[in-house]
Amino acid sequence: MVEQQNDESLVKHLAKQGIDDKMVMGHPASLFVLFFTEMWERFSYYGMRALLVTFLITEIADHGWEWTNAEAMELYGWYTGLVYATPLLGGMLADRLTGYKKAILLGALTMTLGHASMALEGFSQYFFYAGLGLMILGNGLFKPNISSMVGQLYPDNSSKKDAGYTIFYMGINAGAFLGSLLCGYIGEKIGWHYGFGLAGVFMFFGMLQFYFGQKIFGVIGDKPKTESEKMAYEKTNIGEEKVEELPANVVRDRLIVVSVLIVASIFFFLAFEQAGGSMTIFAKNYTQRVLEGSSAITFKWVDAILTLFPILIVTYVLTKLASKIIKQYPITIIFTTVSFISIAILGFWKIHREFTAIETEVTVAWFQILNAFFIVTLASSFSKFWEKIWNPSGPVKFALGLILVGVGFLALSYGSMSIPQGAATASVSMVWLILAYFFHTTGELCVSPVGLSYMSKLSPKKFIGLIFGFWFLASAIANKLAGWSGGLIDKITEMYSMSTFFVIIAALPISAALLLLLFSPALKKMMHGIN
Repeated sequence: MVEQQNDESLVKHLAKQGIDDKMVMGHPASLFVLFFTEMWERFSYYGMRALLVTFLITEIADHGWEWTNAEAMELYGWYTGLVYATPLLGGMLADRLTGYKKAILLGALTMTLGHASMALEGFSQYFFYAGLGLMILGNGLFKPNISSMVGQLYPDNSSKKDAGYTIFYMGINAGAFLGSLLCGYIGEKIGWHYGFGLAGVFMFFGMLQFYFGQKIFGVIGDKPKTESEKMAYEKTNIGEEKVEELPANVVRDRLIVVSVLIVASIFFFLAFEQAGGSMTIFAKNYTQRVLEGSSAITFKWVDAILTLFPILIVTYVLTKLASKIIKQYPITIIFTTVSFISIAILGFWKIHREFTAIETEVTVAWFQILNAFFIVTLASSFSKFWEKIWNPSGPVKFALGLILVGVGFLALSYGSMSIPQGAATASVSMVWLILAYFFHTTGELCVSPVGLSYMSKLSPKKFIGLIFGFWFLASAIANKLAGWSGGLIDKITEMYSMSTFFVIIAALPISAALLLLLFSPALKKMMHGIN
């Protein structure tokens, strides 16, 4: 009965916004248009991120730039930091001037041009830097606004809203997985500019399928309304319900908890974002990636399954969407179908190429698919664990996440103990990197979705946008610090050891976790009933 009432309220909400009321797997078809648009954007971002540091530190003889690790990490830190800082400006621009739809399209076009520019890096380094700049600006326009559109597809009281965001999150991880896998493979095995360019091709497909399907969103994402229209919109969606005024002391206490969690997130992402930096350096120079005998055969089969599985799953979702909207939005479905046929062809080509290759060499970028793979396989288990077995307070969950990301680096520290002091290369088992990514992902599931939830629950309604802005700003700071700290890998390895470097990285989030656990009883009281 509750489910039926919820469906009725959702249908009414869609009608009020002029949104197509066709449903796919119990959710608005429009959600899946956003799903594929975001998937291709994440494909482009993570495909490029998987290549960036590896390309910069690769020898000139292999068409890289032969930068030092410290130089590469500095650029990586600036790039990823600005990627998370510009959404603040992109959200403000969309709110005041363009609306979400135009901001998304402009951002997608800008990122496509960025990839095209990076693909021309062989002609001049200026194309590479211009491409990075365009990627940063495009991401700022795209990222905050597509997430906002997802939330507006549902009424505030809809129990399907969280599930809608979960589906959207799966699109993010499917894109991250395929981008790291295919762009990384083609960039390393065929040519860097092909990898950079491929990411842009699918960003372009994502832009086109969104452009030709944008009417499915009704008025959501259109240009900002006048003040009178905004008031009417709020009455339509919120009714006459007034937001409860909370005592000033309660608001202050909750904002203190929000601030503590935001600062704690910096320690988490400082460690977590080593994935594209020092962990990439470790994968390239210190990990045994050339496999032989049964190890090579096992890897080929595992890699083949990992390549095909997400393609099959997302193709199934596309088939469901096409059956509902192909008559109204044929061009959207055509572009999405062409993109998936292209991805499938690339996937089968990659598998065939590896099975017929004389030597089996794991790409550096391959390890970055593990985070997305573990998220997809573990997310539902974590959700059920919090719901049915143990559901501690937000600060305790954060502490657990910080400890887990630290444990991942302790695993790397243990695995790298055999590396001599100051060694430039080594051949450590890839098991340690796989273990590290496993622990990092379990930590992410304790911090990232939990953090977003608590930002929403603890913040006063009128400050939610600002608080989320600070959350992303913290990620920007963490990414910049990740680049700086990762750049110390050579210096610490020369003075002490590679194992010591990873212990230091592990110590930062674990120390923050211990402080959170110490103050968690007080923080729980300051949340005043929010759990």
